Amino acid sequence: MAGVGKSALALHVSHGLREEFPDGQLHLHLHGATPGMSPLAPCQSLTALLRDLGVPPRGIPETPDAAAALLRSLLAPTRTLLVLDDAASAAQVRPLLPAGAGCAVVVTSRSPLTALDGAARFALTPLSAPESAALLRAASGRDGAGTAGSGDMDRLAESCGRLPLALRIAAARLAARRALTPADLAGLLTAQGSRLDHLEYDDLSVRRSLSVAHAALDPDAALALRRLGAVDIPEYDASLVARLMSSDGAEPPFDVRRAAAALERLVDVALLDEVAYQRFVPHDLVRDFAHELAVRLDGEQGRAAAVERALRWFGESARQAGLALVPAHLAGNRVPPPIGEVPPFPGEAEALAWGDRELPGLVTLTRAYAPKSRTALRAIRAAFPYLQRRGRLQELGLLNEAALDAARAAGDGEAEAHALTDLAAVHFMLGRSERSLALNDEAIGLWPALGEDSRVQRGLANRGMLLERLERYEEAAEALEESLACARRLGDDHGEGVILSHLGNLHEHTDASHAITCHERSLDVGVRLGSPLLRHTAHCNIGYARLALGQPGLAAGHFEECLAIIGEGDEGDWQSQSQSRVGLVRALRALGRRAAATRECALVMERAVSRGDDFTEGLARHQHGLLLSAESRTGEALDEWRRAYACLDGMDAKVLPELRALLGRTA
Repeated sequence: MAGVGKSALALHVSHGLREEFPDGQLHLHLHGATPGMSPLAPCQSLTALLRDLGVPPRGIPETPDAAAALLRSLLAPTRTLLVLDDAASAAQVRPLLPAGAGCAVVVTSRSPLTALDGAARFALTPLSAPESAALLRAASGRDGAGTAGSGDMDRLAESCGRLPLALRIAAARLAARRALTPADLAGLLTAQGSRLDHLEYDDLSVRRSLSVAHAALDPDAALALRRLGAVDIPEYDASLVARLMSSDGAEPPFDVRRAAAALERLVDVALLDEVAYQRFVPHDLVRDFAHELAVRLDGEQGRAAAVERALRWFGESARQAGLALVPAHLAGNRVPPPIGEVPPFPGEAEALAWGDRELPGLVTLTRAYAPKSRTALRAIRAAFPYLQRRGRLQELGLLNEAALDAARAAGDGEAEAHALTDLAAVHFMLGRSERSLALNDEAIGLWPALGEDSRVQRGLANRGMLLERLERYEEAAEALEESLACARRLGDDHGEGVILSHLGNLHEHTDASHAITCHERSLDVGVRLGSPLLRHTAHCNIGYARLALGQPGLAAGHFEECLAIIGEGDEGDWQSQSQSRVGLVRALRALGRRAAATRECALVMERAVSRGDDFTEGLARHQHGLLLSAESRTGEALDEWRRAYACLDGMDAKVLPELRALLGRTA
């Protein structure tokens, strides 16, 4: 890319090769990206090289072909190195290549010049962090004792994007102003919207260097670059960029293949990196430059329109993922109305893959624009099924906190109720039932005025489940009975099955056999409705009831049946999968199958850690400690229990009293 140090490296290498080319070295600047200059034509380049080789002006052929032939003849018997700096294209270089076996050529270019045959290509990237700091110290003269600490230089290097041109400018500013510290300059560079202003010094300028590349772009590539600047996310998919390049109301929208071709041309001139097929990332300084283009050429209204198109693309894609992940009979309650126009996903695997790719961009964009755009709030709601399935609880919490604040600020009662409900679910899954109950009750208070009786019913069911977890059994029974009556009044068979499951969990505290009867009734509803959710939840709950009855063999069978319904891989619903796997570890441990229990425990810990699920990690580490203790590995067991306690401290996990006893702690 511009400013990465191509010319400096080529000259450094050429000097190091001097002895291998005793007949000389020729350097020619082709001005492929020189501000204010056009690239040299082949006839100009050939004339310059022939003059350097001593050919008198009258002896230089007028036609490029004849001049190229003369150059090859003169160089053929020699050992000469040509350095062709800043080439615009392969066509500019090809007539200059010597034919002799003793000659060699070093070419620098912003383009990969893939049309040149027989060339070995070496792509330059920004320097490493230590190299960047070393360059700053050497070029600024602040390499001695008493100068800035390594932390300040490292921060300044990162602020320069570790780009050699930017580092050289920063070093020049430090050298010119001894009172300016690396920390001060890093602060100037990290200030919002001003970085490129501070990366100019004398005749050096990152902005001017990038402007040359921009000026040479075709209209599609130039449009793609500035639309990237309007929407700042970690990576860009070609499908998203096609939406960004479209005009509002344009029919048909911008073609994805055409957008991908424009992005590939930006890759060719090193303004983007293609990190995966049709997925693109700009360097940080290119991001700043693209943002300036968007502000200058599209204005605030144009930028806002591009952001809205991006939010609609993310929101509708998340919605389509939800439709693929949620059973059809539940989609009306769990998936919002259409947000935009995006093709449906063929199945769950494709929906999950989309979410895995786009989650960083979705989180970045919706959090940033939740206070400004209703579309962002709808996109956050649409993302719930994917985030829940994947167990991405941290992202789920961050997004819904942002949505709740934005909805309240805007006085949007419906968006507030949705955010409260989803945030309550997050806290439940994180083992924070008190907080979950408070949020759920707030939502229950809002739904009636919105005419959402079915959501009141589900809120009451959730209230009963939470009160049961908090050991407030009489209140739990009251809420569940009210919810059951509401479900029957609405003819909601699935809701009735869910409530039967909650009632089973409630009865487990007094009569595990009666609890199993409730869970079996819920299982029957699940079989009748063809609901995998009710079926695997019932098997998981029956497994825990069997553990309570001291029947680990029967419990293990139900946990295994639950996992078979969900899927053994990493694709299934994480909440049910994690509960079943922890239950299976307990059953296997009770059966004396410690090796199998240890393998299962390691699996659930690994997956919990990858999702940031402290609650499940803590439960698994508690079980792992018990397994280690059974093998008389007391020290290791204590370490695991300490880590389990750290995960669960502050939550309402029922194993905390046991952990305190194992660690000799008081509450």
